[in-house]
Amino acid sequence: MIFDARKCELGEGPLWHPVAKQLFWFDILGRRLMSCQGDQPQDWLFDEMVSAAGWVSARELLIASETQLFLFDLATGAQSHLAALEAENAVTRSNDGRADPMGGFWIGTMGKQAEKGAGAIYRYYRGELRRLFGDITISNAICFAPDGRSGCFTDTVTGRVMRVALDSQGWPKGPPEVYLDLSDQSSGPDGAVMDAGGNMWLAQWGAGRVACFDPAGQLLRHIAFEAPHTSCPAFGGDALTTLFCTSAQQGMDAAARAAYPKAGMVFAAQNVAKGQAEHQVIL
Repeated sequence: MIFDARKCELGEGPLWHPVAKQLFWFDILGRRLMSCQGDQPQDWLFDEMVSAAGWVSARELLIASETQLFLFDLATGAQSHLAALEAENAVTRSNDGRADPMGGFWIGTMGKQAEKGAGAIYRYYRGELRRLFGDITISNAICFAPDGRSGCFTDTVTGRVMRVALDSQGWPKGPPEVYLDLSDQSSGPDGAVMDAGGNMWLAQWGAGRVACFDPAGQLLRHIAFEAPHTSCPAFGGDALTTLFCTSAQQGMDAAARAAYPKAGMVFAAQNVAKGQAEHQVIL
């Protein structure tokens, strides 16, 4: 079903706020944070592209933008700078991101034109922003096992989702290993989230679906949506059993947009699986 019919050029970064009981998401190219409260649509326009968020308190989000991580007050619109994010590099912007179980916030960057190897993946933890992995073209699929012992990410152009072991503070230990090799598929691995059982729900850009894989990497099922470019899923709702999914119109010509009139909207599938509550970012 359609959760929100407003069309995003590049919908991304859905976040179910477990305290506010509200879904937030981004239109990266539209420079907007979006939500709805009851029947009332909400959006906030920014001076630069914004892409991902974690929740800090009932009314505050940590938001990643082209040049920084900042604290955003949903009630007043006030912004407080937390850390520069490749601010000196005009080529890149933020992309996929998510909070980990230890309260850190992982954020990927990428070239605005998907320049090869221009991006990286970082972790912000208790005031420190540390670069974890470099030579990334399109950062995506950042998500974490429920026990906090491993995290995943992808460089979409490789078709492979990587998994890395984490220490007790949430920092990577040892090199990443291949969790999913989807390089023989025409679609690309995009955003992802893990459910309470440790299964990954992965949006497949170009395939119009979210695929579920068990911890061993075995495909369990697909959930199809009426948009070819499904970009990122999130679990939410009162019981965390609704699977939300953002989508995009980016890269679609006029004929494709006419063929898929719901592209760019936010979708919802109910009673899909039990999700994890999104983790709080600890500043």
